[in-house]
Amino acid sequence: MMVGIVVVSHSHVLARSAVEIAREMLHGRGVDIAIAAGLDETTFGTDAVKVQEAVEQVDGPGGVLVLMDLGSAVLSAELALDLLDPEISSRVRLCAAPLVEGLVAAAVAAAGGASLADVESEALAALAGKQAHLHPGTDSAVETEAPVAAGEPEVRATFTVTNTHGLHARPAARLAAEVRTLDARVLLRNVTTGSSAVPGSSLSRVATLGALAGHEVEVAATGSQAREAVDHIVALAARTFDEVEDDAVTSTASPVDGSGRADPSAVPLSGTGRSEAGETPDANGGPYPASPGIGIGPSWSPGLAALELSDDDLVPGAEPAVEWRRVPGAVAAARREIVHTRARTARELGESDASVFDAHLMLLDDEELLDEVRRRVEAGESAPAAWSGAVRAVAAELDALGDDYLRARAADVRAVHDQVLSVLLGRSSEFEARDGVLVASDLTPAQAAALHRDVVVGIVLAYGSPTSHSAILARSRGIPAVVGAGEDVLAVPDGTTVAFDGDTGRLVIDPDPDTLVEFKTEAAERERRLEEALQVARQPAVTRDGVEVHVAANVGSVTDAEAAAAHGADLAGLVRTEFLFLERDSAPSVDEQETSYRAVVEALDGRRAVVRTLDVGGDKPLPYVAQPAELNPFLGVRGLRLALARPELLRDQLRALCRVAVDHPVSIMFPMVSQVDEVLAARRILDDVLREERVVGGGHGDTDGARSLPGLEVGMMIEVPSAALKAASFAPYVDFFSIGTNDLTQYALAAERGNDALASLADPLDPGVLQLVSAVCRAVSGSDVRVAVCGEIASDPVAAPLLLGLGVDELSVGPYAVPEVKQAVRELDLGECRELAGRALAAVSASSVRALRSP
Repeated sequence: MMVGIVVVSHSHVLARSAVEIAREMLHGRGVDIAIAAGLDETTFGTDAVKVQEAVEQVDGPGGVLVLMDLGSAVLSAELALDLLDPEISSRVRLCAAPLVEGLVAAAVAAAGGASLADVESEALAALAGKQAHLHPGTDSAVETEAPVAAGEPEVRATFTVTNTHGLHARPAARLAAEVRTLDARVLLRNVTTGSSAVPGSSLSRVATLGALAGHEVEVAATGSQAREAVDHIVALAARTFDEVEDDAVTSTASPVDGSGRADPSAVPLSGTGRSEAGETPDANGGPYPASPGIGIGPSWSPGLAALELSDDDLVPGAEPAVEWRRVPGAVAAARREIVHTRARTARELGESDASVFDAHLMLLDDEELLDEVRRRVEAGESAPAAWSGAVRAVAAELDALGDDYLRARAADVRAVHDQVLSVLLGRSSEFEARDGVLVASDLTPAQAAALHRDVVVGIVLAYGSPTSHSAILARSRGIPAVVGAGEDVLAVPDGTTVAFDGDTGRLVIDPDPDTLVEFKTEAAERERRLEEALQVARQPAVTRDGVEVHVAANVGSVTDAEAAAAHGADLAGLVRTEFLFLERDSAPSVDEQETSYRAVVEALDGRRAVVRTLDVGGDKPLPYVAQPAELNPFLGVRGLRLALARPELLRDQLRALCRVAVDHPVSIMFPMVSQVDEVLAARRILDDVLREERVVGGGHGDTDGARSLPGLEVGMMIEVPSAALKAASFAPYVDFFSIGTNDLTQYALAAERGNDALASLADPLDPGVLQLVSAVCRAVSGSDVRVAVCGEIASDPVAAPLLLGLGVDELSVGPYAVPEVKQAVRELDLGECRELAGRALAAVSASSVRALRSP
């Protein structure tokens, strides 16, 4: 009659490791332990059905003890009790003990034949030994949620928000996640606005601080790790909460894009919408441009009924305890849907676009929010009414903030609100896309991510913002869009012709023949330019004086690689690999990496792939690599420095790449290099890997070193000014240089990327930056070492002739930009480019350089 044990955790890796620790203590004695953790082996989350199945797996006459980590793990376990056969659920106990210590104590007790009550008691007392050791003379009774003792020391500090868009969803989620890992009670207060204090562990509450760039925030902590909590948060703030600024809403220019669309990250912040005959503009001045391109077609509405609560929905269907259990079930269903949408978006659009759903998942685990829902249910509200009221209150607070970007995050909160409420009400939030222009009040990110340009030719939203995640996803899909068009557009009958310009915000409902011709003419001209470029995209880009220039594509996914091949890229000039390593609890295996890299290079259809090794560090930390806090992680242990500090990571990655290089042209590129010794150390590891692979029958030939794979090349990025100035010292050990102008610019000009206050200063066309590019090209002039540029500047029509004139051999740009960049190169004369570059080097500022190309 041994007791069975179930471990419920958000993380499969955590649960598996905890079970391994517990089994180490059993010395061979058997105990039935089942795991219900994660939505899969790598995705965080909990699932009540998995908990139910785990309980049934270990159930027996002795009963089952269920241990949980936090938040929705508890909710899922409670819901599982309702799903179980009553006979089984009657002998199941949910235990509030700490997961790891409780599991060890429970497993030992169960192995000794203890009863269910005794096993639970042992688990609950599991902290007694630790407390007695660390706090001798104190009561060791376990209180996992002890109240703050009177006079308990409080640690305080302040930090200044430096994120461009303040503490919006992503940095707020990062902060809340950090707080949840520590044994401390943390409160945050916006000193600048004089806000009330909010719990730091609550994403929904942190977001309502309205903390903008430059605001001062006070952090106060109590508890055993109060000092650590404050120090961690201050250090996190100094790292901009590990946010990689993606220019999502800071650029007002649309880079060249061979798809006829602007880069998804480039969007105007203020509208230039104009009222036309047949149009009723929004009172706030809309419509606003949200995604570039011309949209013309018959209008159609998704026909989704508004998620309004009827009188019947407001009446609880059962007593509060039973009514409450509807909530975790709906939350779990919504989580599965979001995880599925995120995975599909990552496959089709890349990890950056998929990350918009991370804040949605975090909100579903927000204990503060769920506690408020529970309080409402216990006060007599129905589950739908309680959920809707609690979440709408959070959205209303965000709507009331004074910053457009933070207000736009309210749309994310409402999206999560609708997904869970749809489950509670038994309604669907999905719709089938039709040909034409979609006209709707707004779209959730999940709805926007499901649309495709070959069906939906445009999007017109009555509400919404150009900075919303739905707008970002529309841009990534290449679907023209305008937002904030006003509620009158919702009255437009299906089938009515709609025409709009996603670059300017101009919108016309039922245009007259002349206006329609105007829109069609502009669309045709754009299409003509694109088609003209596409027709010759696969041909080499040769200047007027006969010099061939390679135009490559920057790639971060299989979708990007397919687009690169389709748009005529000569090669993949930069293949990012970070997506394989981030947002997981352990490093990917060699086999997993090989499979992923092979999928990318196969999509390139025989073109060379320049694969950058792992480029992370303090600014993009890996949860499975311990790193001390750094005051300036952009100048810390990152890139090749981190790889050499953790050679097992580099060795596995190189092994996977070498296996792919057996039958595909592959170049390996090391990032963030500043010393020749770093390149030599990395090459020694590569040589070791090649020898090892040959020994195990990898088919790499019989010679040592890189020569065992004739097509394998080795190169490095030039991002550090000192590396640019001593390029001649690196040249004997590499086949190519790739200049990362984004980082090179910020380091050379001491101008942080993404800092709006320094935007005018951080221009890669500054003569100082151009001098560094020139130094690299001069260092390898006359040799076989090639020089590429893979930063954003490569697709700048002003910069391209300057770079070629300085001696750059290759331009690596976004996949869709390749055709038009090739066309631009064909119109250049390299001799004229060299003369222009000489004048640029003698200029005094970036603006004077740009003036050289002015008409």
